[in-house]
Amino acid sequence: MNFRVARHTNNLDKIIAFYTNILDLEILGSFNNHDNYDGVFIGLKDMSWHLEFTKSDEIVNHKFNDDDILVFYPETDISYSMIIENINIYQIKKLNPKNPYWNLNGILIQDPDGFNIIISNLKAQKNL
Repeated sequence: MNFRVARHTNNLDKIIAFYTNILDLEILGSFNNHDNYDGVFIGLKDMSWHLEFTKSDEIVNHKFNDDDILVFYPETDISYSMIIENINIYQIKKLNPKNPYWNLNGILIQDPDGFNIIISNLKAQKNL
């Protein structure tokens, strides 16, 4: 089974930069003016999942809470360290997660739309 998370945004360029520069994901495809929508697919090649972000003339008003989180599990220490380095280079603010589990097992940041992103350390992945 394949999996896609789709979300509309007012900040498509900032979203692309965040997910590619900070999380080191790749642009897998994109489209322009498809029924008045522009969009991009972001993920990693040869994986069964990706993120889709779209924009249109509609102004988006996202509603979410502190427990709405995308969690990323880097597969190697090198990948994890690179993401942490990117977070520091781009001066992305680290936040305190509501769920205390993530205080020990990850780092909470937010994307340009204000959605919570956890970068899990390897210890958390081993406990799945």
